[in-house]
Amino acid sequence: MLRPGSTAVLVIHGFTGSPLSVRPWANAFLEAGFSVSVPLLPGHGTRWEDLNNTSYKAYINAVSAHFDRLRREHENVVVAGLSMGGTLALHLGEIRDPAGIITVNPSLKFASPTASLAPALRWVVKSVEPIRDDIAKRGVTEGAYSRTPVGGVAELGKLMAVTRGKLSQITAPVLLFRSATDHVVPDSSIKILEKGLAKNPLKGSNVQVTALPNSFHVATLDYDAAAIESGSVAFVRGLVK
Repeated sequence: MLRPGSTAVLVIHGFTGSPLSVRPWANAFLEAGFSVSVPLLPGHGTRWEDLNNTSYKAYINAVSAHFDRLRREHENVVVAGLSMGGTLALHLGEIRDPAGIITVNPSLKFASPTASLAPALRWVVKSVEPIRDDIAKRGVTEGAYSRTPVGGVAELGKLMAVTRGKLSQITAPVLLFRSATDHVVPDSSIKILEKGLAKNPLKGSNVQVTALPNSFHVATLDYDAAAIESGSVAFVRGLVK
């Protein structure tokens, strides 16, 4: 999904999900006149079993390649992501030069202590109940896998750890959207993000936080989706004016 322009937005979906979960968000950027890219992450959009054989490095390599392509063709590239997509957006802020970063409920810590055991459990248990459709609005689906692959959870843990360790290296402005009720990503994840960004003396107060009072985890498809879309477009316009 591309349109020629001086500014591009790379929109990244979450763990076990698909571009469906961020499509309205991406369309808002497109309608505002920005070029938009919404990649399908490795191991997604096929079978949940494929995630058990997908390294977190494959996610990083994929989004880095998309970013680099956009960067060659555009003056500015903003990265935006939901959940694990937000984690990847933050990681790109650590290793690339985005004009800005937009995250919706980014994952930097597991909500369940059991999830931290995934590196060992992956060899015994292949999958568990799905973590999908945490949406307050009834009848809406994000198109995620029907099972959560334990091997994939282990790789997500590695991605979160790598990203946590370099948050202080982010210099781009950050816009954070946070749902009041989130059954997937704990508040401690957000505190880790804010604390990590605060360690960079150049960041200061250059982090904007917008509360989403009526949405659950997949807020891009929930009651506050319009607020995310309008706030994100305004944020990008402010960066490139």
